[in-house]
Amino acid sequence: MENEAQIQIQEAIKTQGEVVRKLKSEKASKEQIDEEVAKLLELKAKLGGDDGKHQFVLKTAKGTRDYNPKQMAIREKVFNTVVACFKRHGAETIDTPVFELKETLTGKYGEDSKLIYDLKDQGGELLSLRYDLTVPFARYLAMNKITNIKRYHIAKVYRRDNPSMTRGRYREFYQCDFDIAGQYDAMIPDAECLKIVHEILSELELGDFRIKVNDRRILDGMFAACGVPDDKFRTICSTVDKLDKMSWEDVKNEMVNEKGLSEQAADLIGEFVSMQGGRDLAERLLQNPRLSQNKLACSGLSDVKLLFSYLELFQVTDKVVFDLSLARGLDYYTGLIYEAVLTQAGLSGDTLNGAEDSVSVGSVAGGGRYDGLVGMFDPKGRKVPCVGVSFGIERIFTIMEQKAESSADKVRTTEVQVLVASAQKNLLEERLKLVTDLWKAGIKAEVMYKKNPKLLSQLQHCEESGIPLVAILGEQELKDGVVKLRVVATREEVDFSRADLIREIRRRTSEA
Repeated sequence: MENEAQIQIQEAIKTQGEVVRKLKSEKASKEQIDEEVAKLLELKAKLGGDDGKHQFVLKTAKGTRDYNPKQMAIREKVFNTVVACFKRHGAETIDTPVFELKETLTGKYGEDSKLIYDLKDQGGELLSLRYDLTVPFARYLAMNKITNIKRYHIAKVYRRDNPSMTRGRYREFYQCDFDIAGQYDAMIPDAECLKIVHEILSELELGDFRIKVNDRRILDGMFAACGVPDDKFRTICSTVDKLDKMSWEDVKNEMVNEKGLSEQAADLIGEFVSMQGGRDLAERLLQNPRLSQNKLACSGLSDVKLLFSYLELFQVTDKVVFDLSLARGLDYYTGLIYEAVLTQAGLSGDTLNGAEDSVSVGSVAGGGRYDGLVGMFDPKGRKVPCVGVSFGIERIFTIMEQKAESSADKVRTTEVQVLVASAQKNLLEERLKLVTDLWKAGIKAEVMYKKNPKLLSQLQHCEESGIPLVAILGEQELKDGVVKLRVVATREEVDFSRADLIREIRRRTSEA
């Protein structure tokens, strides 16, 4: 019996090996190949070693990834851009635990609640890993009785999703959130959130993008006007949310056949969700015979009109579009909702393997107004109005990594400014003394871990690591009380006294 099972596994290994070879020959994306290689390793591990011992499976857990130094360098660059923008807009930062009480998260995410990771009961508390940073933020506000704050939070969140690594969809990933909580005049904080999305996506140079805007009240008003029963609003909303991934025919089919909506109501919804525009569309819809009868829709449309007047002042209307098909499936949104998508033009087929992937990167940021969430946690139900935005940073990393791959520029993984080198033997002590002085002065410096390294191998290390300067010590230099400073790129060499060396390194590295 055992042999039969082993033969089956060997067959499966053969087949999986073919899959991997085929992907490699087609030059598929690294993520796609890694995913299939991981499956191959799992099969091989089932066979065990020759001595019958179980072999370790060397892979990361499903839907997670390691970051190598090059990827980390790109990631830090993205984070620095994002954080600089958040700080420029006056935000402070907080942190919350990676797990919450299960009941804190339950019932806040609509149909997505099934993706929450529940932890095993470890002594009395039922816990779950956080699904996003918004619900913990609302819990934090209610618990500390905070009524206004502008904060950002960058941390990992967890979703028991079906991962698709090639599309930047993971089970563990970073979110970068910016939120404004407090009672303010309509649409001013909301407009600033959109300004932040515009600034960050422009600065990261990801290519062309669009920010789609809609309002929960307009959606609900539209559903009511089209004859959707009240109890079906949320479920129909999550179907409309699939319009970016499915055709209208499929969406209509799901509404009518799976969710039991009348065909007439679905057709009316179809007319509305095909509309896109700007401030003019909001004005036109305020005159629409169906919508103008609905109080909710009217207040949403008036706010969208006001929003566009602020967006003009913030100079971002070139990228913002009022789109009635935008639904965002999360239950906690109460007003304005928005989503930023990279448009195909910004992602040529070369950057993202083939045309189909260039469409699939999809949304890179999303958010909206959630005025009721904090009140759900407050014992007295006191509301704290909130509006915020979250960046899908993993998708942004994926694009930045692919851009780095295709560009000739070398990504530096360290920030060393100068290598302390020696031209002769027996100068280890002198090198260690000099590197200590440089560290004291706050200069990023390094020394080779060898007593007597060859000068050539020290210079090669600088070439490979992109270190711009070398401080060379030799017997003659020590006698003269100087250090030879060599510029790696031009090979020019100048002698400096120990006192001037630090000033010179600072001058040269600040120019760079």
